[in-house]
Amino acid sequence: MSDSLVIIPTYNEILNIEAIIEKTLSLKDSFEILIVDDGSPDGTGNKVKELQQKHARKLHLLERPGKQGLGTAYIVGFNWALAKEYKYIFEMDADFSHNPSDLLNLYDACANKNADLAIGSRYISGVNVVNWPIGRVIMSYYASAYVRFISGMKIMDTTAGFKCYRREVLQAIDFDRIKFKGYAFQIEMKFTAYKFKFNIVEVPIIFTDRKKGKSKMSGGIFNEALWGVIIMKWKSLFRKYTREKLTNNTSLI
Repeated sequence: MSDSLVIIPTYNEILNIEAIIEKTLSLKDSFEILIVDDGSPDGTGNKVKELQQKHARKLHLLERPGKQGLGTAYIVGFNWALAKEYKYIFEMDADFSHNPSDLLNLYDACANKNADLAIGSRYISGVNVVNWPIGRVIMSYYASAYVRFISGMKIMDTTAGFKCYRREVLQAIDFDRIKFKGYAFQIEMKFTAYKFKFNIVEVPIIFTDRKKGKSKMSGGIFNEALWGVIIMKWKSLFRKYTREKLTNNTSLI
């Protein structure tokens, strides 16, 4: 068993899923993968089951009956990972916008360079985004600036979804308090780790927009982030952040 688990939520990723699995499992360091599939009508879950015959010990699948949101998919995955006692838990998209090879750098930051949370950052060394229209680049960049201003976090890429957590970070977080399901979920998880005073490190990556399949972004997702950040900051003023291991995090959902 590897000490590292890569969680990949999926919904209609049949065009990407086999390639992303094969690329990740071919890396020189040992990673395992957990796919959390929300009942993809295109057969993504069935393709994963087929690939499990080849990668029985390294490829895992949790199936949910319908589309329930990115945040809840990751929380189900986090609970599963904690119960299985993985030491390093990763978030990664299925569409190759995150290069699986960068998992090695995120792992190195947590395993060898004292990071508790390593973020694959598009903005820590300039703007490293490929194939996005300029309007989306500007919106994403200034969204991070907005989150920094409201939250007080010194993180350049506050909305990034490519990350490695040491298990201690996830153990400290009460997932019942994580309220956002979409775009803002990534912000809320970083903010909670920041408030617990974990060591957060940004690792530069090049983000490449998907070439196959359809984006899941929507206006509602951005609205959740816009107003959600203010609510998140306000509620944090009335909460104490103490690192206590929460037993409910280690139970399967």
